[in-house]
Amino acid sequence: MLGAMPDDYPVHLLAREPAPPFVGEGPFALWHFSEDPSLGRFEPHVPASNPEASPLVWAIDTRHSPMFWFPRHCPRGCIWPVSTTTAEDWSRFFGQTGAARIHVVEGSWLERMVSCALFAYRLPTGSFRAHEVGGFWVSEDPMDAEERVAVDDLLGRHARAGIELRVTPSLWPFWHRVVESTVAFSGHRLSNAGPDDERRG
Repeated sequence: MLGAMPDDYPVHLLAREPAPPFVGEGPFALWHFSEDPSLGRFEPHVPASNPEASPLVWAIDTRHSPMFWFPRHCPRGCIWPVSTTTAEDWSRFFGQTGAARIHVVEGSWLERMVSCALFAYRLPTGSFRAHEVGGFWVSEDPMDAEERVAVDDLLGRHARAGIELRVTPSLWPFWHRVVESTVAFSGHRLSNAGPDDERRG
């Protein structure tokens, strides 16, 4: 269990190497992001995508929270280098940028991203444990949020954090190369992305 909120990022509890810190990151905390401003109580639930899973409350830590600076259903790919990333892959993905983290979205989502307003709910850390997917934390206990923070200007937020945001017609050419590389990655809502012409071809 995580217990009291740690002073530093608890790398030793994670199953994989974390993303690099972003500019203005702030202290470690656990968050739930939503477009709904009325949440307060969080009950363990079974994901619709995995009906055999145990009911859990899910949270994302501050370090990895930029992966949720998007509309809920927006498909996106997020990458960063880790200690096992080869020099070739670093040059391939990061050699032409000053950013240590890159997020990629499809152009069809840009207007929705510009207009989106999110709310980040800070959850009590006590009963959470690290999930095997780095940056995610889970708890079996119901809980009340300790704070609600408005999260807007998602494009500007990326810029201020030093995270490169790329807009592309299709995620798939980028994503197919990412998953075969040595960079760390996290993909979200990829089923909502446009047609995968590479696979169809």
